[in-house]
Amino acid sequence: MAKADRLERLDVRREELEQAYRAALISALQTTASGKWGLFDHQKDKTARAKTAPILAELSDTADEIDELRTTLGLEPFALHQEFVAARGPVSSDAVGEPKQARAWLERLGVTA
Repeated sequence: MAKADRLERLDVRREELEQAYRAALISALQTTASGKWGLFDHQKDKTARAKTAPILAELSDTADEIDELRTTLGLEPFALHQEFVAARGPVSSDAVGEPKQARAWLERLGVTA
């Protein structure tokens, strides 16, 4: 019974962390959608990277904790973070800008701008 209780507490914690991650990501996406570049790291702008570094570190740390819990619970890795990380980085010159990409992410997450 103790193991079941422990696993239940871990699952509740996982859900809380996933909600916190989603809220932090949505906040960052809304900032980017309003015109602040750097979240997706499309440009090699040191200032933008420095401004977004704390946000990215928080998201990464939370995702790491989520993945640890998911591993303990026998669940797949946290897909939302993996998809976000994959969406970051240099893009071709004809790719959409970060604000537009952020708005598309918000729409995908069911958030109206």
